[in-house]
Amino acid sequence: MADSFIISLKNLVVEYDGVKVLKGINLDIRDKEFVTFLGPSGCGKTTTLRIIGGFVAPSQGEVYFESKKINDMPPYKRQVNTVFQRYALFPHLNVFENVAFGLRLKKLPEKEIRDRVNEMLAVVNLKGYNKRGVNQLSGGQQQRVAIARALVNHPKVLLLDEPLGALDLKLRKEMQVELKRIQQKTEITFIYVTHDQEEALTMSDTIVVMKDGEIQQIGTPQDIYNEPVNSFVADFIGESNIIDGIMLKDFWVEFAGRRFDCVDQGFASNEPVDVVIRPEDLKVVAPMEGQITATVTSVIFKGVHYEMIAEDENGYPWMIHSTQHETVGSNIGLQVVPFDIHIMKKPEGDVK
Repeated sequence: MADSFIISLKNLVVEYDGVKVLKGINLDIRDKEFVTFLGPSGCGKTTTLRIIGGFVAPSQGEVYFESKKINDMPPYKRQVNTVFQRYALFPHLNVFENVAFGLRLKKLPEKEIRDRVNEMLAVVNLKGYNKRGVNQLSGGQQQRVAIARALVNHPKVLLLDEPLGALDLKLRKEMQVELKRIQQKTEITFIYVTHDQEEALTMSDTIVVMKDGEIQQIGTPQDIYNEPVNSFVADFIGESNIIDGIMLKDFWVEFAGRRFDCVDQGFASNEPVDVVIRPEDLKVVAPMEGQITATVTSVIFKGVHYEMIAEDENGYPWMIHSTQHETVGSNIGLQVVPFDIHIMKKPEGDVK
């Protein structure tokens, strides 16, 4: 086991009443990394987080922290702290005392407590808020207090379970940037749980995409977005057009009634595949110049681009993101370059 991994999960299985919630999770997490577990509700991401924190015991498998097995170590002995969606701040204590709470339990000297709390309040941009009551704070400020309280104990790993879920959209976006800044400043490993793709793409060094208790893909935000390994990941991370195709041979695929050059290889001849094309990778051209011709059925202004739906002659509704506006009912052509055509193997049991 490499020393650079602060946490390693080996063959984790969690079973409740005969139902497997986790189905053999294997994952290595590097020190000082911002890792996000991303997936729909019920995929097992929070269960995995709670295993790392010591709140859930796996039915099978091992949890290693800095190469030492910690399956039987209670949560309070792990060098891990957790921030939940409900911040659980003490309403009768001010900001300073909320952050100092864990340090007082350890009976540290008053000067050390004061220095560490003030240092941490500065890190989370709450300098000068020491005597403020927590009920006088905004949701974002309360969240920063919860983060400061967790970080002041100097954990090696901070677990965050959908901590931005209760905030409004604007504040959530601000806190995404703030959390990444805090993680980079403190150099603590952050493990974050969310079902929000934008949060994952904005903050993470590494994204772990999960579905039905299994890991689908591990990679950087760029890898996950640009090179999804299957149609589930492609569809879950951002918008995608996913259409049935036939891989005729290496670098040659058929879909939407015609043949296209692509950059994929290693499929069987005439293998049924899923073809994935991002909406922003479709270029709108005149009908006679298009590889695909379609009729615009919907146009929505999204601020930085128009989101259009255009139905081709086979009835497939292509989603297009373009700065160019087309009117409903107009005929357009669509072009896509080989590099932007992504070929996925069909899920088992889904081959027609």
